Amino acid sequence: MTLVRWNPLREIERWEPFPEMGIIRQQMDRLFEQLLPPDGGEKIGLTFIPPAEIAETDSDLKLKVEIPGLDAKDLNVEVTPESVSISGERKSETTTEAEGMTRSEFRYGKFQRIIALPAVVDNEKVVAEYKNGILHLTIPKAESEKHRAVKVSLG
Repeated sequence: MTLVRWNPLREIERWEPFPEMGIIRQQMDRLFEQLLPPDGGEKIGLTFIPPAEIAETDSDLKLKVEIPGLDAKDLNVEVTPESVSISGERKSETTTEAEGMTRSEFRYGKFQRIIALPAVVDNEKVVAEYKNGILHLTIPKAESEKHRAVKVSLG
């Protein structure tokens, strides 16, 4: 850890922990990819985890999840006031022995992704669209979240 000398003339910098977390995640992903067998870990029961993006506005959350190679009917999406659960199964369409395939980097099998939401939402009014392998969810915030003010005590 590096210590930085305090300078009263310098602006206070906001520390963003997530860029560092992203780097750590990439390094962990590479480590596990090196440790997994070429079948992607299917034989030992591992599944893939689809990547996601979430954006927050004053009125709602916009969640995008990358799940290519599936039909919408093969996805199960459940939304609670605090989280979103997405699950399904990507089935292999090829037979490696008959077609002479020597290597496949595609991930097949069951998957599940549970995403904790940064705000309480109204799970009765979710709008979903699955297009070009991307699941788009627009999740309205609960009314209590939209107008929530917190009084801060000063001592």
